[in-house]
Amino acid sequence: MSTSLLVTAPSAPAGRISVRDRVIEKIVHRASADAVGVEPGEVKVEVSEWRGGYAVRVRTPLPIPDLDDTEAIAAGSSVIERVTAVQHRLQGHLAHVTGRDITRLAVVVTGAVVPPKRRVR
Repeated sequence: MSTSLLVTAPSAPAGRISVRDRVIEKIVHRASADAVGVEPGEVKVEVSEWRGGYAVRVRTPLPIPDLDDTEAIAAGSSVIERVTAVQHRLQGHLAHVTGRDITRLAVVVTGAVVPPKRRVR
């Protein structure tokens, strides 16, 4: 004689999942550094709730080509275009990752950095 036992997981409580502010801040910090193309230590972020979502302020240097590389400078876009592109990309990515609307996103350029050259093998 065999018996079977059916075990069901308890249903999840209705409601919403809350993520601590510190976790959201770390996610925003890392995603911002990746979107801009700088090291995480160079980026400062402020995150607060605003109008049903998050308001994010990112303070970061902007990577620029070496000033001796005139071809890269000529081929590059303006600072305004680059920052606008970062804002759009970051807003969509953060909304997806956090599950909340990014109702306000400000990127403040604090300076410029020249990324180190990588050797091609």
